[in-house]
Amino acid sequence: RRRCDRPHVGPLLRPPLLGSQGPPPGAGGREAGPDQPSERGLPSVVCGLEARQGSGGWSRRCTEKIKIVRTMVFTMSWCLFVLGALLPSSYTHTDFFTSIGHMTDLIHTEKDLVTSLKDYIKAEESKLEQIKKWAEKLDQLTDTATKDPEGFLGHPVNAFKLMKRLNTEWSELENLVLKDMSDGFISNITIQRQYFPNDEDQTGAAKALLRLQDTYKLDTDTLSKGNLPGVTHKTFLTAEDCFELGKIAYTESDYYHTELWMQQALKQLDDKEVSSIDKVSVLDYLSYAVYQQGNLEKAMALTRRLLELDPEHQRANGNMKYFEYIMAKEKEANTSVKTNDKAEEESKTQKMGPSKNYLPERQKYEMLCRGEGLKMTPRRQSKLFCRYYDGNKNPKYILGPVKQEDEWDRPRIVRFLEIISDEEIETVKELAKPRLRRATISNPVTGVLETAHYRISKSAWLSGYENPTVARINERIQDLTGLDVSTAEELQVANYGVGGQYEPHYDFARKDEPDAFKELGTGNRIATWLFYMSDVAAGGATVFPEVGASVWPRKGTAVFWYNLFPSGEGDYSTRHAACPVLVGNKWVSNKWIHERGQEFRRPCTLSEFE
Repeated sequence: RRRCDRPHVGPLLRPPLLGSQGPPPGAGGREAGPDQPSERGLPSVVCGLEARQGSGGWSRRCTEKIKIVRTMVFTMSWCLFVLGALLPSSYTHTDFFTSIGHMTDLIHTEKDLVTSLKDYIKAEESKLEQIKKWAEKLDQLTDTATKDPEGFLGHPVNAFKLMKRLNTEWSELENLVLKDMSDGFISNITIQRQYFPNDEDQTGAAKALLRLQDTYKLDTDTLSKGNLPGVTHKTFLTAEDCFELGKIAYTESDYYHTELWMQQALKQLDDKEVSSIDKVSVLDYLSYAVYQQGNLEKAMALTRRLLELDPEHQRANGNMKYFEYIMAKEKEANTSVKTNDKAEEESKTQKMGPSKNYLPERQKYEMLCRGEGLKMTPRRQSKLFCRYYDGNKNPKYILGPVKQEDEWDRPRIVRFLEIISDEEIETVKELAKPRLRRATISNPVTGVLETAHYRISKSAWLSGYENPTVARINERIQDLTGLDVSTAEELQVANYGVGGQYEPHYDFARKDEPDAFKELGTGNRIATWLFYMSDVAAGGATVFPEVGASVWPRKGTAVFWYNLFPSGEGDYSTRHAACPVLVGNKWVSNKWIHERGQEFRRPCTLSEFE
């Protein structure tokens, strides 16, 4: 009986996912029409009128042209295959969005394509100029000839030239018109395409914007207008850009950000922005995202607005019936069950915020990234000093001590100023850039190496023996820390990508990871030395959520802290993270120093926490 009482209402229809071919026919999309290309289009393109002039089939000339084109396509494909095989692996696609340093190469690639495009335009303009001159000359000639054809042809030279023009010169003009000037541009873009970002890069960059939006509490209008602190090249997002961001969030079932960005796209369209997208498409996604967050009334209002613009929209009509049915059922339930449970009712229409998976640590981490961290008491702050440091009377620094300042007291974090020169920084970056690779982790179930999604950066490792600059940097770290770096890991250089970050982590191995550094045979990571090799306009701080410390990047400086107590026990207050880079390009390098070799340089004490 229940089934008979229920009206025929279809299921809720969702808009297409990102990367799909669009809505099905009749559902807001359109069916394939005669104006769309077909598989049989090649001969007509190649042969022009010849394909249609033959009464009994293709002409011999047309068939020969098709064979030539097919041979050219095969040859080009084979050449590209060989070229791809010969290119070094460093030129293959490597997650561009995870490294601003690698993305700079794309700027030069695009500049090269623009130059090639301008050359093509000049060639086409030159071709059209020749045709224009020919047309103007013949226009004057034919005007004169048509006024007195017999008298004009009475001159034997005019008669000869008419024969010559129609037999020879018009054929030359035809060849000029048919000449394809785009060969250079097309072959250039075909070669350059192997360096282009892919869908993963576009999605990664979009997710970075959403991450920055949440971490730094930026509204969509601020991001859309490009009003970010410290920017030197201001830009803005179009309605189409906002729509794409919303679609990427929608594909990830992130309906909160889908609503935010579809709402922004709709706002810009309402403000009369000229765009290739229409309000119908935006409202389609927006109404569905709003409904998924429990706001039925707003979803119905948006769907009504959509139907005002497109009354025949099949998906919207179906969803409207579904919404009305759900609304009627809710009213019926409210009438039959006379309860005053307002809390439950509010929960049905409560607007969802960012993911509820945010832990207290996550909240502290994001507050520190925004500079809203713990403020040290005046008493504690009075114990932090600046000083000239000679590395415990190291002979190299007695006459030329380095500048050192205290950043935090517990754990003790110190910063060394002017500790690495610009020339050394450039050398390290040049050495590292060709080797930058995305950080990977081993899947505990399959054992397969996977990209570490909690770390949006690329890194490279440099050994002291391969370059004197790296050796000199390693020696400097040893002199100033008093620790033996012969058992330390190689110098790791990292460049962060769009919204690049490294989520909260420990540098040392915990007790539940006894084999973390077993292969190295050098014990646990006793200390961390971190160089800042660039200034960052906004964001990018190194934060310690356990204690509320924030250390901001300053080019040419380095920070140092111990990960272990002298007893060898881990100092859990050193848990730290790299905040997302809001504006700028962040380069760092770090040295992880291990226990082996430090037995007499930093001896144990009798206390577990000393």
